[in-house]
This record gives sequence, structure tokens and C-alpha cells, in this order.
Amino acid sequence: MGTVIGDILPLALGIAISPVPIIAAILMLLSRKARLTGPGFLAGWVLGIVIAVTVFTLLSSVLPDQDATSPQPIKGVVQLLLGALLLVLALRQWRGRPKAGDHPTLPKWMQAIDSISFAKALGLGFLLSAVNPKNLLLAVSAGVTIGSATLDGGSSALVIAVFTLIAASTVLVPVVGYLVAAEKLRGPLDALHAWLAKENAVIMAVLLLTMGVVVIGKGIGSF
Repeated sequence: MGTVIGDILPLALGIAISPVPIIAAILMLLSRKARLTGPGFLAGWVLGIVIAVTVFTLLSSVLPDQDATSPQPIKGVVQLLLGALLLVLALRQWRGRPKAGDHPTLPKWMQAIDSISFAKALGLGFLLSAVNPKNLLLAVSAGVTIGSATLDGGSSALVIAVFTLIAASTVLVPVVGYLVAAEKLRGPLDALHAWLAKENAVIMAVLLLTMGVVVIGKGIGSF
């Protein structure tokens, strides 16, 4: 189990460092309904991660059983495809980065965050974690790793819990922190939001490139 946790750790960190959900969470915490929408977004974010990883863990577990030391070509092909998709997304992010002197523009849905309800915040959190292509690819990669490791049910559940905790940490910490000390965090949240909005494309490009290389490396090692 420890080996599997080590394998999925970079993937969990990849989801955790994703700037868009962090920016969305910060905007909610700076809005008028922060104590309502912040927890709603967090709940949706966690739920999406758990469902995505669990589904692909179950799907991967039906792959033919093989000795851990023998080649696993099916797993390798899946990982190579996922890694290639991550590299394509990294290239798109890099090409779409703001040019020197340009000011990054937030998506329209971010501009409307101040007026959303708890239910919409929960749905947004779920979509960004379970449906967003970048995070979904990382969750799929984690699910393939967990499902093909032939762990028992309890161990798989524990690994998924660890993955979820790490992946959700960058949304969990500011939301819980805001509920405890709202005024002290307003300034740091403003500064973090400005920096993430400016560097979003570059951060995601580097992140996706790194994760793509890692997943491709694991795919090659499965042959």
C-alpha cells in the first residue's frame, strides 16, 4: 500500500496545485456569502475527487490480474495515452499564456461568483474536480494505479482517502481557515488570488508537463 501511495502522490499534488479551483475558492471567500458558498464549494470539490478516483479504480480493477513483477501492457498503454493527453494540455496552456504586458481575464463564471447559491457552489466544485479535463486526467491516472495494484477493499479505500485529502488540501485549508479567522486572511487571500490569476497558465503548463512525463514514465515501466 505504501508503494501505491507513493505512486499517486504526484498526481494528488497535481490536482492540489491546480490554480483555477483555488482562485474560485478564494473569490467565494471574498464574497458576501463566503460562509455559505465556501463550504459548499469545498464539499463539491471533495465529492468530485472521490467519485472520479473511485470509479476509475473500480474500472481498472477488472483488468486481468498479473504478477507485480511481470509486464502489464494494458496498464502501460492506458498510462501512455493519459500521459500524452497531459502533454497536449500542457502545450495548450503554454501557448495560451498572457503575453508580456497583458492582463489576465477571468472567465465569466468567476465574475458571477459573488451572487451564486450554496447549491451552485457545490455543483461548481464538483464540475471542477470530476469533469474538468485537466483534473479528471490526473484522477484517472490515480484510479488506474490504485485499481491495478490488487489491493483489498479496505486498503484501496484508505489510499483513495489519502489521495483525496492531499488533492483537496489547497481548497480545504483556506475555507477552514476563513471560517476560523476571516479578517486575518482577507489580505493574504487577495494577494494569492492576484498572483494565481496572473500566473495560472504558466503554473498549469509546468504542472501538466511534469505529470505527463511522470505518467508516461510509469507507462513505459509497465511493459
